[in-house]
Amino acid sequence: MSSKRGLGDEEDGVRYQPDDRPPILLTATIGLQLAALLLVGAAVIPTVVFRSAGASDPVLAWAVFASLALCGLTTMVQASPRFAAGYVIVTVARSAAIAVCIAAVAQGGPALLALLVGVTAVIQLLLAARLSLFRRILTPAIAGTVIMLIPVSVVPVVLDNLERIPDGASSAAGGLAALATVLVMTLVALKGSSAIRLWAPIIGVGAGALCAAPLGLFELHRVGEAAWIGLPQGGPPSLHLGFGPEFWALLPAFVIVTLIGTVQSVSGNVAVQRASWRRPRAVDYRSVQNTVAVEGVSNLLCALAGTMPNTSRSSGGTFAVLTGMAARRLGIGIGAWLFAFAFLPKAMALMLSIPGPVIAAYVAVMMTMLFMVGIRLVIQDGLDYRKSMIVGISFWVGVAVQNDMVFPEWIAVFAGGLLNNGMTVGGLTVIFLTLFVEVTSPRPSRFQADFRIASLPAMREFLLEFAKRSGWDRAMGDRLNAAGEETILTLIRDEDADESRARRMLRITARKEGRALARLEFLVAVGDENLQDRIAVLEDQTGDMPIERDVSLRLLRHLASSVRHQQYHDTDIVTLHVEVPSSSTAA
Repeated sequence: MSSKRGLGDEEDGVRYQPDDRPPILLTATIGLQLAALLLVGAAVIPTVVFRSAGASDPVLAWAVFASLALCGLTTMVQASPRFAAGYVIVTVARSAAIAVCIAAVAQGGPALLALLVGVTAVIQLLLAARLSLFRRILTPAIAGTVIMLIPVSVVPVVLDNLERIPDGASSAAGGLAALATVLVMTLVALKGSSAIRLWAPIIGVGAGALCAAPLGLFELHRVGEAAWIGLPQGGPPSLHLGFGPEFWALLPAFVIVTLIGTVQSVSGNVAVQRASWRRPRAVDYRSVQNTVAVEGVSNLLCALAGTMPNTSRSSGGTFAVLTGMAARRLGIGIGAWLFAFAFLPKAMALMLSIPGPVIAAYVAVMMTMLFMVGIRLVIQDGLDYRKSMIVGISFWVGVAVQNDMVFPEWIAVFAGGLLNNGMTVGGLTVIFLTLFVEVTSPRPSRFQADFRIASLPAMREFLLEFAKRSGWDRAMGDRLNAAGEETILTLIRDEDADESRARRMLRITARKEGRALARLEFLVAVGDENLQDRIAVLEDQTGDMPIERDVSLRLLRHLASSVRHQQYHDTDIVTLHVEVPSSSTAA
């Protein structure tokens, strides 16, 4: 195999896993390629926000500089396995926040944006600390619905850039440059290979800029005046706790965007973990928590620096598939290049000189792709009748509010304009309807006790009673008992070695799903090994595992149709699906 592998090579499999150490030259070369791909997300998106909000050139230049620098630093930090994700988790500006950030800068300047980003960064840190508690709210269906509403809020604002052309330029010049951008981006995305499609945004923006230059839209004097190395003019905004009506009106939208960003970060980390190992592993949710926590700290720094918040993307998984590189060194390399780009004012000036019509066309195409991301998230969550109704109602409520189609006079003054934003209203609607269905559904059976072997008799009585209430006979009750016992015995062995550990509680939730399936959820704090991984290696085992541990795992694999183990820092959750035996009966 060749010692070098560039972006777009078609070799299958992961060549360098996260804990491997690829050559530094190879890491730097591929890192530069991938950092160039991320420039659009890290620099152009803040340009769209601050330019659309009418910010001055020094404020705009500083915001782009801060975004690039912090995206680079965060990407490097995420590669650490000790206190961050430990994977190639790339960080870019949060596209889901475009609309709310434009509104914040337009209404209160960078200071208001900084305050809102700082408050929601603290909320994100709280989410990271107790991520397991929010798993029923941070669902793909909720995230997908809000993401579908983002283009509804963003596109009307961004399209105003079509008319932002220099004095003396032809009125048709903006339309031609925008058309060139859209056509090239679309053609590359539709007809290019998997590697070329990654470059579609850069190629499209480049084509639009080339078309704009002879039409008098490109202000290249900025590039000539900029230094090669240095810091931009301007600086971070002055901080003040101005909790005025503008803050309270925009806070719900920022909170919802933060929830969406957290869902995207969770999904992105899971995707990267699945693509980073030669042999599949169970998802480590402690790494997911670390990703969200580091992102929260990064957004606190974004607030102090006066730029828009950033978010993690799943591009690391795509990069691993395309290049075979999933080593942590690559994350450090990508972040280092992004950080270095921030200190090149001439390159920054080139990006800031991109004509408004080209930026507007780029964002319009990206918003259509973002809309489809939302649809995929909704479908990923499984669409039954209830979820279809919730998503459909929430989406159209958001569209109606955004376009002043529902009591605009009343909504404009309600709670100081709290419901003016369609994404806020649609997001609140989908959350409330989801919680309503959850609360009004039949309550599951619950059991709580100390996490120790002495609690097994009480657990047996609980599971037998649950099987009886569900209309199942003794055979199903015995199977539930056996599955529960093997789960507890397998987990509790990791605790036996340390008698000094603090008291732990076990909570079991049992729910009937259909006539022939039970769902058991065990919530407890346990050791470091993952049950899914331990079950997966049984068939490849060569005798290294002690037989007493092997027996429980083999029995559990036989008794449960599926086993899912989610490991968090504070809590572990094991979910079993147990099917009714063929000899059992159901009501």
